[in-house]
Amino acid sequence: MSPTPVRRVVANLSVTDPAVDTPFWTGLLGLETAMDQGWVVNHRAADVTMPVQVQLVSRDATAPVEAAVSVDVGTPETVDELHARAVADGLRVEHPPTDEPWGVRRFFVRTPGGVVVNVVAHR
Repeated sequence: MSPTPVRRVVANLSVTDPAVDTPFWTGLLGLETAMDQGWVVNHRAADVTMPVQVQLVSRDATAPVEAAVSVDVGTPETVDELHARAVADGLRVEHPPTDEPWGVRRFFVRTPGGVVVNVVAHR
């Protein structure tokens, strides 16, 4: 078995308005806002060894569905390799490999149980 390409896994929480929930994550729990695109806001713990992150998502700006989880696989090449494997395995791709304007390459794939996963890497 080859080593896992996974660098981090981030929960994507579906919310109506990320700005409404931001004070909970930054105030009560002390996370910092790492990214704010309006429709998606990423909060993280800055001073820990393991990545601790949560994303608040009101809608996806470019994909037809919303992902329940984002999995960072390290490199855009790995995104493409995993997309090819997903297709070969007969999995349902919900959003093709795409270079997004906010600096990532990603695709969405549905697990056999129906969970939509955002497979992503920063460019």
